[in-house]
This record gives sequence, structure tokens and C-alpha cells, in this order.
Amino acid sequence: MSDILNTQYFVSYTGMKLPLNLINPVDTTENRITFFRAHYDAQERMVLCEKWVYGEIEFSHQYTYYADGTLEKAVITNEDGVQTLTFNPQGQPLTTA
Repeated sequence: MSDILNTQYFVSYTGMKLPLNLINPVDTTENRITFFRAHYDAQERMVLCEKWVYGEIEFSHQYTYYADGTLEKAVITNEDGVQTLTFNPQGQPLTTA
């Protein structure tokens, strides 16, 4: 992930659509039990999102995009394992693995 140019922190997210829509940005995670850490590329697209709880990553989403910015793939990692979702150029789901 050498293309990460910006990292931001958030309190929560809203909705069910991918990539996650993070809300309530915070400047520091000091004294926070839970927070989301989001990494963005040069096109300001979220390429990695991690939910931190008690100093550990509870789950993460890694995103790749088509050239036009449409989500191409989401790799979701949590305590149950890894799930990969792929999308067509119109943003419609193709496969779940």
C-alpha cells in the first residue's frame, strides 16, 4: 500500500454501502476506546479502513478501484476470516469469496 498519502480518524460510519461512509472525524485518538482509521490515495479514495477497539484491529476493509473511481474490489478481514467482494464497472456486485 505504498500509494497511501493521507490518514484520517473517525468515530463511526453510516449506511451499508461500500466503501464505508465514515462520519464524525477526530483529530486525535487519545483517550478513545474505538475509532476508525482510514487511509486515502492520491485521488482521495479510501484504500484501507480499520476499526480499532482497545488498541487492536477488529476488522479492516481494503479497497481497489477502477480508473473512473468506481469500487472494483473490497477485501474484508475480521475474526471470521477474509471475504473478497468484486464489482463490475457499474458498481454492481459480481462475486463473493
